[in-house]
Amino acid sequence: MSCLMNLYETYEANKDFVGKIDYMHSGQSFTLLPVSHTTQTAHIEVAVTEDGSFHTAHVIDKNDRDTIIPCTEDSASRAGAVIAPYPLHDKLSYVAGDFVSYGGKIKDKDHEPFSSYINNLKKWAESPFTTSQVKSIYTYLSKRLLIKDLVAEKILWLDENGQLITKWNDKYKALCGDKKPDIFSSVASGQDSAFVRFTIYSKGKSLQKVWLDKEMYDSFTHFYNEQLSERDLCFVSGQWLPATEKHANKIRNAGDKAKLISANDTSGFTYRGRFNESHEAASISYEVSQKAHNALKWLIRRQARIVDNRVFLVWSIHNDKVINPEDDIYDISHLSAEMEDPSAYTNSEFANQFKKAMDGYRNKLDPNAKVNILILDSATTGRLAILYYRSMQQNVYLQRLADWHSQCVWQHDYRKGKDKQLLAYFGAPATKDIAYAAYGSKASDKVVKGLMERMLPCIVDEKRVPKDIVHSTFYRARNPVAIDRWEWEKTLSIACALINRQEYENNNGRGFTVALDEQNIDRNYLFGRLLAIADVLEHRALKSEDWRLSNATRYMNEFSEHPERTWKTIQSSLVPYQARLGHGGLYLTQLIDDVAAKISYQDFDNQPLTGKFLLGFYSQRHQLYQKKKDADSVTETN
Repeated sequence: MSCLMNLYETYEANKDFVGKIDYMHSGQSFTLLPVSHTTQTAHIEVAVTEDGSFHTAHVIDKNDRDTIIPCTEDSASRAGAVIAPYPLHDKLSYVAGDFVSYGGKIKDKDHEPFSSYINNLKKWAESPFTTSQVKSIYTYLSKRLLIKDLVAEKILWLDENGQLITKWNDKYKALCGDKKPDIFSSVASGQDSAFVRFTIYSKGKSLQKVWLDKEMYDSFTHFYNEQLSERDLCFVSGQWLPATEKHANKIRNAGDKAKLISANDTSGFTYRGRFNESHEAASISYEVSQKAHNALKWLIRRQARIVDNRVFLVWSIHNDKVINPEDDIYDISHLSAEMEDPSAYTNSEFANQFKKAMDGYRNKLDPNAKVNILILDSATTGRLAILYYRSMQQNVYLQRLADWHSQCVWQHDYRKGKDKQLLAYFGAPATKDIAYAAYGSKASDKVVKGLMERMLPCIVDEKRVPKDIVHSTFYRARNPVAIDRWEWEKTLSIACALINRQEYENNNGRGFTVALDEQNIDRNYLFGRLLAIADVLEHRALKSEDWRLSNATRYMNEFSEHPERTWKTIQSSLVPYQARLGHGGLYLTQLIDDVAAKISYQDFDNQPLTGKFLLGFYSQRHQLYQKKKDADSVTETN
């Protein structure tokens, strides 16, 4: 219930956005829906004059079809043969009084959809909350002339028997002017399934479109609120208010039938045995349900990340932009102006810099603001589940983000910056990148979303990183032969970040740095250094601009399993390269001897290496490349 309460408060805090149209990255429009309203895809727009006569109509362009419409509890969840009309805009079978006369088929002749629709519209038009637009539309539709007018306007088309053409066929070209009418391209299931929206035309006034008119929203909301009578204790607000058992669908998108709250007992027996009636399990008022669900829909379209229909949503009630826990440092730097170039820090410097950036970001926010983290998904088409939910003070949230990005930290160079160039950066990898590092670049969305869900508690709740994820990444990182170079480099740096975080967890906050630790005599770390020196030596001897796997990296996997035995093979293969380098290779040869000498006699065996081996490999290779760069720089200067 706390999740619904926070969504309800989010709605109340953002009322100014109700009805305001915004656009997603895909170009699709969305808005914070008014209470008792939903969205539908309309195909035909009909303009009615103020005195209730037909004016014009047209087939709606596909980019303008999303329409805010009033709805009742029954119409919002209608399915199958149930007759439950929307209050104003609806399908042709509901809004056209002459639907049957033109061959339209209805399932029950004794219960015409139009009769139910027009009776409900009449109640609204005659209520004290009505508007002139409602009266005009009611007056026109009462005449039962809609299809006749749409045929005359050449929107709908009849066959040779004067009946609506149900499915397009080229044989109708002669009747339709030798071309396929737009309505058949707009409505895939036939003309009789077209959804019609209405607006008002005025000769002397410029009127707001009916579905964008705030006065119309308020009119129906007040009218429908008067229809609600049965009160119950709302578990969310704690007040006695008109209750509902029919909650909203279309939460993730317009075609989503899954509901967060639903119950059945005639077939599924989902609550019998514990409760007599479903409302005993959860009673929620109509207003709270509407506002909470509308807020959730708005937030998902506005800022959620959706992977294979699993929703990852982070929000603050007061509409502050919130840092996403799944982001890496580049995404975060877009939110925090205090974030400087994060490419050249040690761990501690980076931690301080990140904390400073978080403090700067924190100062812009409401100190009492809460951050909500929510994951939603559905196993079936009808039920939506909350897989994860946390609500916490923003200070706590930001501190945990700072800890994550300061502990699961390594240097990465796989990410493209704004200028589309590969840039080295320092920080924690994004959870999506961790998924690809652990399971490969061709991992399915199902696998990726599962890992993202498992990583979230590690960041937000400071849980340990699951061992299987660290192990999987480690095993892929030590096997460069199996993957492309770019993927291996990316996997290697992410594996180092995860192993570093694991070291923080196991050693009371003491991790590794990218900078080489020459005092470290851990066996795994030293073996990693040896392999890195062999790799650099071979590449320097070849002086080839085309990158290729060295013998050291070819044997990397085997080396990690049997270091003593494999090192003999690698070292013997280095002899021709040492000879080619001559005096120039003396430093690296001596370095091999120095590092090998630090490994005790007892440790120089075939015991498999742990993840620290990758840290030693990366740090030693990084140091040697840095020295080479520095030497080249001095030479150029001279």
